[in-house]
Amino acid sequence: MLSSAQYNKILALHNQGHSIRNINRITGHARKTIRHVTEIKVPPLPKISSKPSKIDDYKNIVREKFDFGTFTARQIYDDIYKYGYAGSYSTVNRYFGKLLKQKESADKKKHRTRGNRDAEFAAWVLSLLQGKISVTEIEQLFADRLDIKSINSLYKDILENSLRYRNRSVTIFAYLKNIPKSTIAKILGIERQTVRTYINKFESGGTAKLFDFSRKETKKVDAQEYKEKVFQILHSPPASFSFNRTSWRLEDLYQTMKSEGFPLAKAYIHKIIKNAGYRFRKARTVLTSNDPNYKEKVQSITNILSNLGPKEKFFSIDEYGPFAVKLQGGRALVPPGTTKTVPQWQKSKGSIIATAALELTTNQITHFYSNTKNTAEMIKLLDFLIEKYAEEDIIYFSWDAASWHASKALYKRVIEINSSGFKEKTKSPIVKLAPLPTCAQFLNIIESVFSGMARAIIHNSDYASVDACKSAIDTYFSERNNHFQNHPKRAGNKLWGKERVPVTFKESNNCKDPLYR
Repeated sequence: MLSSAQYNKILALHNQGHSIRNINRITGHARKTIRHVTEIKVPPLPKISSKPSKIDDYKNIVREKFDFGTFTARQIYDDIYKYGYAGSYSTVNRYFGKLLKQKESADKKKHRTRGNRDAEFAAWVLSLLQGKISVTEIEQLFADRLDIKSINSLYKDILENSLRYRNRSVTIFAYLKNIPKSTIAKILGIERQTVRTYINKFESGGTAKLFDFSRKETKKVDAQEYKEKVFQILHSPPASFSFNRTSWRLEDLYQTMKSEGFPLAKAYIHKIIKNAGYRFRKARTVLTSNDPNYKEKVQSITNILSNLGPKEKFFSIDEYGPFAVKLQGGRALVPPGTTKTVPQWQKSKGSIIATAALELTTNQITHFYSNTKNTAEMIKLLDFLIEKYAEEDIIYFSWDAASWHASKALYKRVIEINSSGFKEKTKSPIVKLAPLPTCAQFLNIIESVFSGMARAIIHNSDYASVDACKSAIDTYFSERNNHFQNHPKRAGNKLWGKERVPVTFKESNNCKDPLYR
């Protein structure tokens, strides 16, 4: 059934002289329907007024929130409901959809208009580049804003000069023609900031400044004050800037330069140091095992780690030292033609042995200092760990084939700990041993941690006393433990970025750094 508006439209078109075929094409109604309307000559139907909607009084609020752009139909409904709106949510949603369609239609129209405008601008620029626009036309366009000499110079650059001149000249003519900067950048294929730079130069100094390619400022990497600051920092120990290290890293130099008010990219710091002839030097040594049961022992440890339960812990155990507290050598940045030397004969301030255990599932180090390497210290470590990890079911101990690691007294203590009477009394975990193959310290995972610690705080060190050296070691292990408490991770990747190889039990690893002692 036709509505009054459709009925009236058919009659209006018929009265204007349109044929039934044309009316059919315009309105989409069947010819039979059109013929019936035109033949019965019924006067136009009165327009039926629509029933007022409950949302009419709130349309301004809805439109205001819609235009704000962050409200959904549901949020708008909840808001006007508080102001007394008694209609349904569907009414609000329909009006919201109507506004959305109107907005989309306007955006499409605006986009088409902008697209047509940009196409016209692009065509004008192309004509300019091809010389289809004469210099006389350019003079007529911009004579009121630019002198004739500058116009001719820019025009000549467009047709005869290189790209760096051509882009600048086209940018100025396009800018004077009021083409938006974003459109200029798009047409020329350059950054918008570059367009702004060209225009700012032209506005502040005309064509002379526009084509001034001389560099007035010195790059930071070439500035003498930055070079002096880099080497001033390098010539001071890292401890002077609160780094618990004895040699500089690029990251430390970057942070120190920034804190000193000389911010400089790492690449530039590296370039300054490299240009001065500084280099890192190191040597490599390969270790091998002569254990006839090497593969079987490696496979046994691999199986333990692959099937480690939630209430089981695996410890890699070893001692670091003894080493003398004195001036130590090591890799360091040195100026060209200089070789760092360490006196062969020095008076030692004392010696240190650090006995430690690395727990692989939590990456936590437990350590204390010993006077000697013997079975008693191993038993001391064993007792300390079963007390610290008393809530575990099983703890595994893995160490190299040193004599005090495989003594009768130690095995006797393990048997005693595993006895039913001891377990009932102390509630301690079962202790299982997983010894490494003979001469396979390169598989001892804790050696990787020792290597990182040595390079950070032992190399190039000259501690005033044994206590000062112990304090640095304690700080290193404490910071490392805190890091993995805050960022839990099984041993498997490079620990803290300082260990020489990934801390994981892998047959190809060479955890022991030959330079760390």
